[in-house]
Amino acid sequence: MYVIVVYDVNVERINKVKKFLRVYLNWVQNSVFEGGITESILEEIKIELRDIIDKNEDSIIIYKFRSRNVLKKDILGIEKSPIDEVL
Repeated sequence: MYVIVVYDVNVERINKVKKFLRVYLNWVQNSVFEGGITESILEEIKIELRDIIDKNEDSIIIYKFRSRNVLKKDILGIEKSPIDEVL
């Protein structure tokens, strides 16, 4: 499965969320990560993020796709962190 994770969290938790997501996903740009993972890894990510965030103050959205092939992405301007270059 391919996921895109976007978040809007309090400045106190930004670095913790970013550091955690970098373990599993590719950083795309500020507050956006994406990558291919398994369903079980996605569940681990959700559990850990619930522990990091304040559910009354923060927001995380996870978009799930069957594969990266079904995702069409149009980029306007520069691509901050091209994923195609990752080996």
